[in-house]
Amino acid sequence: MMKAQTAPVFIFTWTLVIFHCCYCFYLPGLAPVSFCEEGKNSADCQSTIQLFVNRLDSVESILPYEYDAFDFCQDDQEQRPSENLGQVLFGERIESSPYKFSFMKAQTCQKVCSRTYDPSKKEERKKLNFLKKGMQLNYQHHWIVDNMPVTWCYEVEDGLKYCNPGFPIGCLVTESGQPKDACVINSHFNKPNTFYIFNHVDITLTYHRGEGEGWTGARLVGATLEPRSYNHGAKMKCNGEPMGIPSKSEKPEKIQLTYSYSVKFVENNDIKWASRWDYILISMPHTNIQWFSIMNSLVIVLFLSGMVAMILLRTLHKDISRYNQTDQEEAQEESGWKQVHGDVFRAPRKGMLLSVFLGQGTQIFIMTFMTLFLACLGFLSPANRGALMTCAVVLWVLLGTPAGYVSARMYKTFGGEKWKTNVLLTALLCPGIVFTDFFLMNLILWVEGSSAAVPFGTLVAVLALWFGISVPLTFLGAYFGFKNEPVESPVRTNQIPRQIPQQQFFTKAIPGIIMGGVLPFGCIFIQLFFILNSIWSHQMYYMFGFLFLVFIILIITCSEATVLLCYFHLCAEDYHWWWRSFLTSGFTAVYLFIYAVHYFVSKLQIVGIASTILYFGYTLIMVLIFFLFTGTIGFFTCFLFVHKIYSVLKVD
Repeated sequence: MMKAQTAPVFIFTWTLVIFHCCYCFYLPGLAPVSFCEEGKNSADCQSTIQLFVNRLDSVESILPYEYDAFDFCQDDQEQRPSENLGQVLFGERIESSPYKFSFMKAQTCQKVCSRTYDPSKKEERKKLNFLKKGMQLNYQHHWIVDNMPVTWCYEVEDGLKYCNPGFPIGCLVTESGQPKDACVINSHFNKPNTFYIFNHVDITLTYHRGEGEGWTGARLVGATLEPRSYNHGAKMKCNGEPMGIPSKSEKPEKIQLTYSYSVKFVENNDIKWASRWDYILISMPHTNIQWFSIMNSLVIVLFLSGMVAMILLRTLHKDISRYNQTDQEEAQEESGWKQVHGDVFRAPRKGMLLSVFLGQGTQIFIMTFMTLFLACLGFLSPANRGALMTCAVVLWVLLGTPAGYVSARMYKTFGGEKWKTNVLLTALLCPGIVFTDFFLMNLILWVEGSSAAVPFGTLVAVLALWFGISVPLTFLGAYFGFKNEPVESPVRTNQIPRQIPQQQFFTKAIPGIIMGGVLPFGCIFIQLFFILNSIWSHQMYYMFGFLFLVFIILIITCSEATVLLCYFHLCAEDYHWWWRSFLTSGFTAVYLFIYAVHYFVSKLQIVGIASTILYFGYTLIMVLIFFLFTGTIGFFTCFLFVHKIYSVLKVD
């Protein structure tokens, strides 16, 4: 009874507690690097600034490619920083570039390299066609300086500035003369059926001086660029006509591309190193929508909390008091949830599978909670590349013990005896489905030559983590689960099952399950839009404070919606609540899949069979994980609810 009353207070308290994390709080995750002018370097500062390049991706394709795949200028002394597990799984491939700068040394129109393509030669024609494909699909560069993204800032609606952590290879003007994508920024991009490549960049590096702050030199606090297209000509000039590449030509001619850059340095002591990402994050106009999402979710929680409070404080309290005050002969004439006390704890069908799902759901729930909590504190900020995925995988591996324990204990409660099968299924079934799906998607990436293809060595390492750590820990948890006594039922179960009366439409299983997922999905669908944007549209996600708050609201909504429907079904004398409680909240995952299909059709511009298969392949993994997570929340809430209401009945 107290839980239903305090749910709104709990939500508002958490809103205040994590309010500050909703606004770009993060731990940078690395030691600051100081820079100084050439000739003044020391152990405390360095003069050379190295620009690194990451994979190229597109909103029109799920296949990212390494920088070298497009035949851009390469570093003669290529370096690849060590990558963590999360970066490898997400397909990040960072390497050094030939763009190297000296601190405080401004440069104008510096040549990096030249590339010549002769369409009559097969190999060079292939490289040129791949470059054209990259421009047609709007592939984006991702450059990094001092672990900061080099951003392209431009004005959007209402005069607001948006800083994109990437910039396009080039753009296309169609046969009808219609400029696509970035071609709209320059009126000189007007020749029909022509690609325009951005072969020049104007880079601006902003720094903060450390004078009077206890450290020497300067620290970079901003990196922006403006992409340009120039036909440099023989005299290497960075002005004039843009560099156009014919899409199709009756008489193919040799094409020479020259890549160049200009760099300048700007001092700004108002920006602190610890808040240097803020100009990127603040430019993303999502905060008002996020608060609308939170308020929308709170209204749903308040509605459900009121319903649950009414049931617990009024209906149930009166029913229990009246039932306990009458003798058993009069009680036989009663109807509703009280009459199924002899069958409500009858073991469910397919108890093995249900217990396995509950074990895996518990593992996912704890992993998600801990990951989001650490992210909310700032440990998994965008500056720590791949940290979010690495943390999630490591936590999942280490949480095999709770999965084994919950699965074994519930299976023993259901009266199961095939404990070996239960342990093996808990350790292998759901992870096996996820790994098989992931491996098939990885095969497609291998065939397409994408940088997102996980190397064979990393797959072996993931299998080693699974079988070497997670599986033994699952066995350990199962040992303690089977060693403990099963959960004791508060009432005795009859030998002969009670006949379930004819059910009305809304108390039948399928309509109830379908209705059960509506409200939990209503709490998350706005947040889900931003999450899908970060995954498929390559936008930066940093609002972990909002996400953690929505996570708490989702737990409460799943719990209350499942309890309500469970109570209505028991009142209709239908005691098959075990699977129904799991599927009621778990059906939220079906709505997630439907929304993912809607997002694919209406928001994305993905083309190609491979990208479509990859999208739905990875979406199915997300849906399965979300199904186990929400289903487990609903089941255990209903389990506690049913135990509580029947434990206060006086039954012979």
